[in-house]
Amino acid sequence: SLFRLKDLEVPKLGDCDVHVKMLAAPINPADINMIQGTYPLLSPLPAVGGNEGVGEVLEVGRHVTALKPGDWVIPADAGLGTWRTRGVFPEKMLLKVPSDIPVLCAATLSVNPCTAFRLLADFEVLVPGDSVIQNAANSGVGQAVIQIARASGIKTINVVRDRPDLLKLMERLMALGADHVVTEEMLRKPEMKDIFKSIPRPRLALNCVGGKSTVEMLRHLQPKGTMVTYGGMAKQPVMVPVSAFIFRDMQLRGFWMTQWRKDHAQDQESVAAMMDTLCQLIRRGQLTAPACTKVPLQDYRAALEASMKPFVSSKQILLL
Repeated sequence: SLFRLKDLEVPKLGDCDVHVKMLAAPINPADINMIQGTYPLLSPLPAVGGNEGVGEVLEVGRHVTALKPGDWVIPADAGLGTWRTRGVFPEKMLLKVPSDIPVLCAATLSVNPCTAFRLLADFEVLVPGDSVIQNAANSGVGQAVIQIARASGIKTINVVRDRPDLLKLMERLMALGADHVVTEEMLRKPEMKDIFKSIPRPRLALNCVGGKSTVEMLRHLQPKGTMVTYGGMAKQPVMVPVSAFIFRDMQLRGFWMTQWRKDHAQDQESVAAMMDTLCQLIRRGQLTAPACTKVPLQDYRAALEASMKPFVSSKQILLL
């Protein structure tokens, strides 16, 4: 196994450092990809896993101004190594979050909800009544897209893979605010036309699967619509019929949250505005943590195994 639980000394607190007691950290697909070496970010080894989580500030160096003991913090960027009980980090690697939001919401805030927020904000100008279509709608990003769209009056068409407990999954997504939930197979059926009697065809498609799923979603996009790819769970290329380009002038774009953070490192206003909006949605109960299974750190092996199973509907969260 690539993993071991190790006791490390907590390093000395530098002037610009913050000593953090980690509270909770999820296991995301990208964390696993990073460890397998199939992700464009590689940590020098030995490394601590985990790119996301929430911690409480215990102590700050004498030049630290923005944080104080008792504050809650999340990583400002990927690669922090959140699967640990304590850490000493430079202040600039942390973002303060309000401590009046549920701990699981804070622990899962920096990757999926931020990704969902940017996907909905940055590619098409969407107004209330517009619609978006997305695949892997039960993923962490998918669940956040449903809720953020709902809060903005945007309709969602949510595509999921067929599975034994399909009806239960459909109910869960409808409860989050999904307008329509369909399987990959249903995308091909004539009944799809019925959906578009009540809502407009989507201007935006969100793809984290690739392969056949992509073609099927493109079919339902409005002319001049945009499809944004932010993941490739099928490990197959994005296939696009030539007609979609020529006769419908589709735009194909890509998105990587890590890159967005790099591009906006100097633009604290954009980051703060996004975090404020998301935290307000959480406080209003319009954005919840994804379905979670809490696992104590010592059971990390079981949590890693569970997170790699197919049709996972619950995110494994390490309690630290």
